[in-house]
Amino acid sequence: MAKAALAEAYTAFGLTIRSDFPLPELPLAVVPALNGDAVILEADLSARWQAIPKLSPTLGVSGNEVMFIVKDTAIYSVKDGNVISVSPASGADPDAVRLFILGSCMGILLIQKRILPLHGSALAIDGKAYALVGASGAGKSTLASYFMDQGYSMLSDDVIPVIVREGQPFAVPGYPQQKLWQQSLDYLGMNSSHYRPLFQRETKFAVPVQGRFHGDPLPLAGIFELSVLREGAPAVTRVSGLERLHLLFGHTYQRAMINRLGVREWHFGMLASFVNRLPVYRLSRPEQGYSAPQLASYINEAIEQQAKERAE
Repeated sequence: MAKAALAEAYTAFGLTIRSDFPLPELPLAVVPALNGDAVILEADLSARWQAIPKLSPTLGVSGNEVMFIVKDTAIYSVKDGNVISVSPASGADPDAVRLFILGSCMGILLIQKRILPLHGSALAIDGKAYALVGASGAGKSTLASYFMDQGYSMLSDDVIPVIVREGQPFAVPGYPQQKLWQQSLDYLGMNSSHYRPLFQRETKFAVPVQGRFHGDPLPLAGIFELSVLREGAPAVTRVSGLERLHLLFGHTYQRAMINRLGVREWHFGMLASFVNRLPVYRLSRPEQGYSAPQLASYINEAIEQQAKERAE
């Protein structure tokens, strides 16, 4: 894998990132970091991987270091919330190595920094951020793409960093790229030949969104959970009470690391600090067909209703 000179500084997730590896998806850093710095180093991790206590054949944790191995790709170490070390396998696909750096590694690093990573897409609507969360395949990125086609901007796809200032949660921008399935591209009228397939996912593609990317943090004003129904029409319901807390816990990116890193008390306190003041909704869509326009209508109606409630 080609190696850079650790001189180029990138920005993503509110971090200034210096890297041994080229990160073409990320914009170059032009402003001071919001959440501090991170360094991505190429290193031989063989001995450290053998020594670290294992929780499974592919995962090891010791103190504030998490290591994992991806067959035929790399060994990864994420330590102290600021250093990611990577030992690529011989002949590894650079796209594959980078995919785990910008996904799993960044999610773990954010938790180490005590920054909440939600699993979803975040949109900028009327000067506020709205998060679309849900299981893989629920349609988060497809719905976000539909909103962008209507003139809105995206803050983040897949990992949404959330920080809290004086009780107000803020969504922090990720980087200007989406991951879309072939079916989503077909629904949206986009030609897959224009985009790069993701590693080992020939039907999922990296879609740049530079012209529709919002690069500044915004107040997080609502969360919409997408779920898939085997049958039935699209629907929206309001989530209330403790169910909101469980929902946000369930959609924390790399949530298995919460207990393994000993930060459960922080995580609970982080969610509890703002969950009661944040509207949360559940959107249900049918398993078959393209329901993004109807779901977007429900979201817009919910946002309008919030505005009326605040004005009263």
